[in-house]
Amino acid sequence: MAPQRNAGAGPEAELPEYAGHYRLESCLGSGGMGVVHLARSTSGMKLAVKVVHAEFAKDPEFRGRFRQEVAAARRVSGAFTAPVVDADPEAGRPWMATLYIPGPTLAQEVKRNGPLAPARLRRLMAGLAEALRDIHRVGVVHRDLKPSNVLLAEDGPKVIDFGISRPKDSELRTETGKLIGTPPFMAPEQFRRPREVGPAADVFALGSVMVHAATGRGPFDSDSPYVVAYQVVHDEPELTGVPAELAPLVLRCLAKEPEDRLSPDELMRELRSVSASYDTQAFIPAQRAEEEPAEPAPQAPAAEAPAADAPARGGSGRLLKRGAVVAGALALATAGVLAVTGLPEGAEPAREAASPRTTAAAFSGWEAEPLDGRSAPQCSYAADAVVCAQEGLVFARDAMDGRLLWRRALKGAAASGPPAGAPVVADGRVLGGLGQGRELTSVELASGEVSRRELPAYGGLRAVGGMVLLTGSDGTVSGVEAASGRVRWSHRVPGQDVPYFVSFPGDRLAYAVGVSDDGSRTRVTAVDPRTGAVRWQAGLEGNLEAVGTADGSLVALAVDAVRGEARSVVRYDPRSRTTVRVPLRVPLAQAQGGVRGDVVHLMAAGGALTAVDLGAREQLWTLETGVVRASRPASDGRHVYVSAPDGRLLAVDARRGRLAGQTPVRLGERSDRVPASLPEPVVTGDRVYGSAPDGTVFAVDGRDPAAW
Repeated sequence: MAPQRNAGAGPEAELPEYAGHYRLESCLGSGGMGVVHLARSTSGMKLAVKVVHAEFAKDPEFRGRFRQEVAAARRVSGAFTAPVVDADPEAGRPWMATLYIPGPTLAQEVKRNGPLAPARLRRLMAGLAEALRDIHRVGVVHRDLKPSNVLLAEDGPKVIDFGISRPKDSELRTETGKLIGTPPFMAPEQFRRPREVGPAADVFALGSVMVHAATGRGPFDSDSPYVVAYQVVHDEPELTGVPAELAPLVLRCLAKEPEDRLSPDELMRELRSVSASYDTQAFIPAQRAEEEPAEPAPQAPAAEAPAADAPARGGSGRLLKRGAVVAGALALATAGVLAVTGLPEGAEPAREAASPRTTAAAFSGWEAEPLDGRSAPQCSYAADAVVCAQEGLVFARDAMDGRLLWRRALKGAAASGPPAGAPVVADGRVLGGLGQGRELTSVELASGEVSRRELPAYGGLRAVGGMVLLTGSDGTVSGVEAASGRVRWSHRVPGQDVPYFVSFPGDRLAYAVGVSDDGSRTRVTAVDPRTGAVRWQAGLEGNLEAVGTADGSLVALAVDAVRGEARSVVRYDPRSRTTVRVPLRVPLAQAQGGVRGDVVHLMAAGGALTAVDLGAREQLWTLETGVVRASRPASDGRHVYVSAPDGRLLAVDARRGRLAGQTPVRLGERSDRVPASLPEPVVTGDRVYGSAPDGTVFAVDGRDPAAW
């Protein structure tokens, strides 16, 4: 990196001008391990680039911790973090680039404007609980949650700095080396048993952060880090100034023993009444009065039952013709699964969806006007219906003509597929309430009728094969029938400490994938969700990320844990216990994979779309799509489809790797914002379904992309 012209003494007297291809424009802040710069990519995208201090770049220990931070940040990139764009831990001055998120840190906000008002405190607590839930679900423990690591963004709090060592924040040492964390926000076990620190330590830190946000000081306050350490381990927290309605929850978060603390899900359940009116705009005082109550989601009508020959109706009651602009799908950066409001008293349920249509020639595509133009819907396909969810709303449209079948208002966030981010449909019901406490809310797909049931306590979940798998904090997994809410089985999964499952369309098994601490081995356990029986288990070489299944075999990417680059495609056949590995010609950063038979399609950051044939054991082609980012690819065998951030749906010839067609650009009102992820298009037969940043849902004929 070329140095800027700069005079002065100190470790930053020679400031870098570039980090990789990113020009560093100004300094956003400095911490114990490095400096964070405002930077721009070649295309003009704003980034926050952290560059390690020169004095620590020479220290192998700090380099190792920076590698860990990069790997952890890549794993948790999503709605509640700053997504990683690029990184080079091996550079002369190691650096990491994330999307720039405007807004003050919690530490800056409290210092400038004083403690937060009670309404803002409740929203902050709910947002941090959601963030920790998602961070812990991917197996990461933050270990250093504190006010300066919480950004108050326009759309809610963002947690940054994963697993980073802060030498200037703490001079304490343990028998195993330097302390990881900041004493006023560390849990007792981080001082007593640093090797046994788990997710509960982050909950303790959340409690300390809330005390700081409410009072401007911590629950344990002293100028000496050694005195603070003693207070954390032995003394009761000082909660004077914490609002009475929050003090009991904060106190439970600050319990001395990890098992006595609330889990993020339990905390969210306690705050559920507040979460239903969660308005993250209130984080920034200049934009909204501090105590202004959030507006509840509007109550949708019980049903809309248009005539059989009526067109699909959106917000203005008009169906846009196929010749209008058609756009690809953008992701909702959300976590958890939808919670649906019930039918109004005395309301009639929605009438059944239209009968299935099997004549392919009758399908010419459709585009429906948005029901809510504030966000992009996430959609899935089930029983001749397209089921979509977005902020504050879930609805179903007829898959053939786009007619609205029913809609319901939401409490909480959107759904989680597969496809990623899309509503979960199991046994004819759209599942909801998951991630919003222990209540399972479901909507009957045919009628829109709502029902609710109680679930066991859980920390992770996955819906697959008509079942919901719930993982408890102790590693116990419960299999719950989606239709009835009955617990069919409950036990631990052999070989997996705290399993979190993945699943894939068309496959009735669930897969628990656990990577060893050093990233050299991956253990995969295939579980039958209806019985809890282990169908097979294997220990495979490398750090693997499962991307799909084909003919009973698991397909995964072998990923460099530090750089986040896929190096090869792996297929494991549990019947023969054989592994096939196809090296990639060029490593692919942040690759997302889709499987169609023997062919795996990979979409990488930077726009490279690659096809790999596992049967022939060769890479078929690579196409530079020209987009900076794209969705996970989906294929019907003829074409490969991806969604772009600007709203386009791209179709690529699956055999030749050439662009076959694309829809026009369609941007929403928030076109200046970069979503954390993009959902894959929904492909069924000859039809391709997607959605646009302005809230539009559409369908196109996959047989003729050139006519789009």
